[in-house]
Amino acid sequence: MPARSIRVLVVDDFKPWRDYICSLLQTKLEFRVVAELANGLEAVQGAKELQPDLILLDIGVPALHGLEVAERIRQVAPAVKIIFLTVHTDTDVVRAALSAGAQGYMLKTDAVRELFTAVETVLGGDYFISSGIEGLNSGEIKDA
Repeated sequence: MPARSIRVLVVDDFKPWRDYICSLLQTKLEFRVVAELANGLEAVQGAKELQPDLILLDIGVPALHGLEVAERIRQVAPAVKIIFLTVHTDTDVVRAALSAGAQGYMLKTDAVRELFTAVETVLGGDYFISSGIEGLNSGEIKDA
């Protein structure tokens, strides 16, 4: 049994995707999914009530856009780390997501290769940008 369990909240409106991410996380003993939620309002409430270590958040969730979700989570659970897990590749969206309070931004297409690297990087206190985002890297965000 691992010394410390990393509590994860998964937020995406597409249940098969949530199931996939949860199955990836379950391959490592240190991760414990505390909830799977489908919209932005649930995400803010879940963050407040559950105080997870990490939230994997789609930017396009219903009821409240992911950027606003991240801003509100910063208010109710300031210690939580947020990684956006999305399909949006525009660097302006990436910058906006990180400005909203996220520490990571990963493309869904890169999840199988980069999920655990992203989580380790973000939980270690650094920023993570998916390799599929062209023209922007973690160093640029950290120095901005």
